Amino acid sequence: MRRCGLLGQPLKHSYSPAIHKALGGGYSYALFEVKPEDLAGFLERGDWDGINVTMPYKQAVIPFCAELSPIAKAIGSVNTIVRRPDGSLYGDNTDATGFRTMLHQSGITVAGKKILVLGSGGSSLTVRHVLGEEGAGEITIISRRGTETYETLDRHRDVQVIVNTTPVGMYPNTGETLINLDWFPMLEGVMDLIYNPARTRLLMEAKARGIPAMGGLSMLVGQASAAAEQFAGDDVRIAPCDTALSALRYQMENLILIGMPGVGKTRLGGLVAECMGRPSIDIDREIEKATGCTIPEIFEQKGEEGFRRIETQILAQWGKESGLVIATGGGAVTREENYPHLHQNGKMILLERDLDKLERNGRPLSQGDLQALYEYRFPLYQHFADCTLRNEGELEEVINQILEVSHEILSH
Repeated sequence: MRRCGLLGQPLKHSYSPAIHKALGGGYSYALFEVKPEDLAGFLERGDWDGINVTMPYKQAVIPFCAELSPIAKAIGSVNTIVRRPDGSLYGDNTDATGFRTMLHQSGITVAGKKILVLGSGGSSLTVRHVLGEEGAGEITIISRRGTETYETLDRHRDVQVIVNTTPVGMYPNTGETLINLDWFPMLEGVMDLIYNPARTRLLMEAKARGIPAMGGLSMLVGQASAAAEQFAGDDVRIAPCDTALSALRYQMENLILIGMPGVGKTRLGGLVAECMGRPSIDIDREIEKATGCTIPEIFEQKGEEGFRRIETQILAQWGKESGLVIATGGGAVTREENYPHLHQNGKMILLERDLDKLERNGRPLSQGDLQALYEYRFPLYQHFADCTLRNEGELEEVINQILEVSHEILSH
């Protein structure tokens, strides 16, 4: 079996092993987290056959390659290396294929448009090369140092497309962004090469303004597919990109249950998580663990506003993780800031049930007028939810409905 993997630092949360498994190339795929001082020794060893290269080594590996592909040479950045039979290294850039895939899938046109590229590293070089090939008009590079920086953005209010190639907003530092989209009144499209979280703050702010936007997962899968063809060899058929992309989305996106207190989110969340082979997170239980108090005690000591502040902190903590089933508290939707925490890496199912069938014990806000509470929250639930299911009938039937819907909404 051919021995392949990903070279970079850090790699703890890489999706690459899952992608290459989904592509089915028949080779092993490991993570090679190598320190800069050990880079030469790693590249010169003969214990691997092919590697992908990520930050911070896309340019550092070039001197070790005996030959570069034409596109890697033109861009000046390498993200795929294959060891040839004579032991020499051949460097290629499949990121270009990946970004072109992302660009075409986004539906964003760049021909003749003014483009703002955030960042000046190896990924920026690739993006600029592809944009040039696609007929982009003026391309401006924004970096922290140089003639065009984040302090001179007022010169570019007429920009039409923005591409982020920096790691700002990437897990675990989600929720960060470099720019305010209100500065760009002519903006027609936003692309962010970050793929974890699935929806960065930059992307969510674009979509909130009705601006077409796309994250970097399709680029990641596209470049991996092109690399897999080199790793696997001519006699192995690689799975289609769309198949691998859907499989990865399903694996990485969180499934989040929202709805009225007592609707069954905790119980169903645990059972669904077991069926899916995922960890189950109950936000109310996490709040109790973090504070050492029960939910009624927190309401008594801090009031609802104090409880909501704690709840938002816990939602922010768990919402940026991947591959979970999360059961929220009934009032999580009452703070708009919770929406990006949950939506950045997840899709939400609203569970509905007749009010007279809701469990009320141990739920402070369920002791009053449930009808009034429901009427206040229902529009908020609709705003947060990607779909709605009723928790009625046999338990097994409800679980199967959730599993079926989950596959549909998480994969696409």
